[in-house]
Amino acid sequence: MHVRALSLRDFRSWEAAELELSPGGTVFLGANGNGKTNLIEAIGYLSTLGSHRVASDAPLIRLGAQKARIGATVVNSGRELRVDMELNLGTANRAQINRSPVRRPREILGILQTVLFAPEDLSLVRGDPGERRRFLDELATARLPRLAGVRADYDKVLRQRSALLKTAGRNARSGARGAEMSTLDVWDGHLAAHGAVLLAQRLRLVHDLYPHLAQAYSEIAPESRPATIGYRSASLPPEFLDPARVPQADDEQALEAILLRELAAARPKELERGVCLVGPHRDDLELMLGSAPAKGFASHGESWSFALALRLGAFELLRSAGTDPVLILDDVFAELDRRRRTALAAVAAGAEQVLITAAVPEDVPSELDAVPLRVETTGEADHRASRIAESASA
Repeated sequence: MHVRALSLRDFRSWEAAELELSPGGTVFLGANGNGKTNLIEAIGYLSTLGSHRVASDAPLIRLGAQKARIGATVVNSGRELRVDMELNLGTANRAQINRSPVRRPREILGILQTVLFAPEDLSLVRGDPGERRRFLDELATARLPRLAGVRADYDKVLRQRSALLKTAGRNARSGARGAEMSTLDVWDGHLAAHGAVLLAQRLRLVHDLYPHLAQAYSEIAPESRPATIGYRSASLPPEFLDPARVPQADDEQALEAILLRELAAARPKELERGVCLVGPHRDDLELMLGSAPAKGFASHGESWSFALALRLGAFELLRSAGTDPVLILDDVFAELDRRRRTALAAVAAGAEQVLITAAVPEDVPSELDAVPLRVETTGEADHRASRIAESASA
């Protein structure tokens, strides 16, 4: 799989861009602030419908514009597909496949698969559980695009059920009687149904990712303690949390029954606190080095190694399904020591397409024979715009 062409309009610092790309390596060179990361951020957005840098779409739209456009021609096993996204301020985003509109943007998921490693990935190890849940869900959705709809439905049910808990809790404390309790039973069923699908895919992913992660970490940091992962959930019995457990065909039904039971048991506390205390939104991906959790115990170098191993493990997992995802490396070589640079370069050299950003050519290992494209900015103050320099030499 590779991106053959990329087009941008009013995306971040790019007023307009039309790029032709090839399989193999491409490195976008330029000083910080020139817009090189914006290019790979746009490609990543087409893969995940989200940015690795910000939580909302508004910062992605160029200052003064009302919408931004991202388009790419993706080649997969010799077949070309054109995918386009329009990001809008104040209205819903729109998407097209081969110039034909689709009902929902998430229908483009799966056309382009990417694995992106960036300095922000250190938060996978040191950040809060939400960062790791996002990692799991984006990777699970790359493997099973229909999971995007399940995630959206789960989030919607969670918001509505949480609002109902607040109302029911206030009424219960005031002695008022309402229909909230019977309505809660209905929302419990929806939450358990969608949550079970999401949980089943997360558990399957942890099982499948485990050996790839362990192998990648041992190659990056052979002198360190072994790295392992597991799934942490207060709602599930221990046998489901073992990454060595082989997923079963009836897991969704079993998980739905478990969630319904846990929701019933937790309801008094939920009414008292006004929040939903059961479900995959409260879970975490457990990262271990030897017998100690990586968060809080790993050194800076070990944390970098674990973050890198998670991404390389994800890359190998997707590749094992028969499609080479596009590997995106956002200004990371400068952050890594020689051993980690060499390990990452070895994987990148074997990828069908690798897109790299770097401040200077010396940041890119010599093993990578990457085509250099220099990114610069023109204009003044708020009207500065990024462009590819006329000379492609580094």
